[in-house]
Amino acid sequence: MSQIALAEASGISRRMIIAVEAGDANISLSSLDKLAAAMGASFVDLVRDRDRRSSSDINEVTWRGSGADSTAFLLGTAPATNETQMWLWSLEGSERYDAEPDPEGWHEMIFVTQGVLTLVLSGAEKEYVAGTFAVFSSAQLYSYLNRGLQTVRFIRNVVS
Repeated sequence: MSQIALAEASGISRRMIIAVEAGDANISLSSLDKLAAAMGASFVDLVRDRDRRSSSDINEVTWRGSGADSTAFLLGTAPATNETQMWLWSLEGSERYDAEPDPEGWHEMIFVTQGVLTLVLSGAEKEYVAGTFAVFSSAQLYSYLNRGLQTVRFIRNVVS
């Protein structure tokens, strides 16, 4: 698609498109979404590293502010059709939460803000330290464990 055709289809100026392609502009997230739609793609398609193994693990900077610490990372994505819930969880030392499988098509997205969370998916364990995240199908047996003494805190999004 030419820059002119993309500008017309998206409503974004050709000058802005040229600046974005050259890395000279910080486009808004809504404008990036318009560009994606004009190209028949999704926002995630534009920012995802195609070489990553997991299609849900993105972990890319999608916005930068003027300050060095002003950034927005798109961590992950999961398909949704009905509902999304956001939870703030805490598990004290040696605490455990065992979940029943959700219906097929449901997913969870967790982001650990404090401590070390052990996530068990169908018997396989993996530790997530503060600042890391996981995206997984919750249509399986899964558990959250805190094997340490410090309280673990994490954000949990349930997507159906």
